[in-house]
Amino acid sequence: MAFNRKHALAICLGAAAGLSVYTFIYARGFSYLGDEAKTCMNCHVMRAQFDSWNRSSHRAAAACNGCHTPKNMFAKYAVKGLNGFNHGLAFTTGRFPDPIVIKQFNAGVARGNCYRCHEGMVGRMLMLNEPSELDCTRCHGNVGHRERT
Repeated sequence: MAFNRKHALAICLGAAAGLSVYTFIYARGFSYLGDEAKTCMNCHVMRAQFDSWNRSSHRAAAACNGCHTPKNMFAKYAVKGLNGFNHGLAFTTGRFPDPIVIKQFNAGVARGNCYRCHEGMVGRMLMLNEPSELDCTRCHGNVGHRERT
């Protein structure tokens, strides 16, 4: 039996699948399916954010996913999957800022959750301004876990 492209493709796909499963298990991938805040400390660059959140007023109201993922179940796991892939790629290649910085897409998700949870307070502000113009952390820099320097 001759070795052909189908065999090479099968070997490559098998190796990729095996490496993916190994990486998922090694990186404690199943922990990301839940909502436990300590999961975010799987990555060493999140230690300061976790410690800061642990001292914040939001600790009693929301864990990481409460602010950083949409409320809708489908959207929540879509964002978690997208971020999981991007974070895995960044940490595997070493291409990430330290200290970690939130990207525009994820800042929008968090901002949307600020608006949702604090609807009574921000309702009038949202009537007078474009939602994209309101940045809660501009005035509330210590909220959640970002510490003002």
